[in-house]
Amino acid sequence: MSTQPSSYHIIAQAISYITEHFKEQPSLNEIAASVSLSPFHFQRIFTAWAGVSPKKYIQFLSVEYAKNRLSNHHESLLDTAFETGLSGPSRLHDLFVNIEGMTPGEYKNGGKLLVINYQFSNSLFGELLVASTAKGVCHLEFVDEQQSAIDRLTNRFPNAQLHCIPDIMQRDAIDFFQRDWNTHSPTQIRLHLKGTEFQLKVWQALLAIPSADLTSYGQLAQTIGSPKASRAVGTAIGNNPIAFLIPCHRVIQATGSFGGYRWGTTRKSAIIAWEGANQKVG
Repeated sequence: MSTQPSSYHIIAQAISYITEHFKEQPSLNEIAASVSLSPFHFQRIFTAWAGVSPKKYIQFLSVEYAKNRLSNHHESLLDTAFETGLSGPSRLHDLFVNIEGMTPGEYKNGGKLLVINYQFSNSLFGELLVASTAKGVCHLEFVDEQQSAIDRLTNRFPNAQLHCIPDIMQRDAIDFFQRDWNTHSPTQIRLHLKGTEFQLKVWQALLAIPSADLTSYGQLAQTIGSPKASRAVGTAIGNNPIAFLIPCHRVIQATGSFGGYRWGTTRKSAIIAWEGANQKVG
């Protein structure tokens, strides 16, 4: 990805403005002014990041766009989930992700038996913290402040041995944000996750949602065979420890509103609209 890491902060400000004013169809000059840039400079930065112009991007932030994706997607999500059986390798973009649940012994006593390596890296949607065990990536989050991110990782695994060391598990995850998946072969990423049986089932179901498609909490609950468990599904989504690769951002409210997100509503809006725009132009 050629976009400079610092560009996301400018993009995030612009998206916040667009999200608030998209019904008014703001002009390029108005959006550029909201981030204190000239229209020419802003257009160049935004198009490099999103792959489309700001004007084109606005339509992918529309509630109507989200509603259309919801209505068109429900059946295909069920079909996809059925085909994958909600287990084993699942397709996400051109990437294969395999979830392995931690054994009770591995996370007993705060992960006392775990050795976890971690590193920070840049991505299209801001800075990342990626952490891994010998079996796979166990934690991936968007970061606004590094020490707070390390504190959250420590709180999840208070007795694990933590080392600021890059490894191949992290590299495979980071590469996903840096490669053009139209020209590269898919990489298999292994995830080593702590979660209940229900949480793991929900996270597996999330992997079955194709890029640029959206589903609701109720639809996802039906997919996993628990149609009355929308609230529990929402809780499991909120506890997802792997940002973006397990695409909890693709679950929105039945009204078409994007709703909340563990790593910020602006970032969720950015990801959803970016995926929609790139699906259309790809």
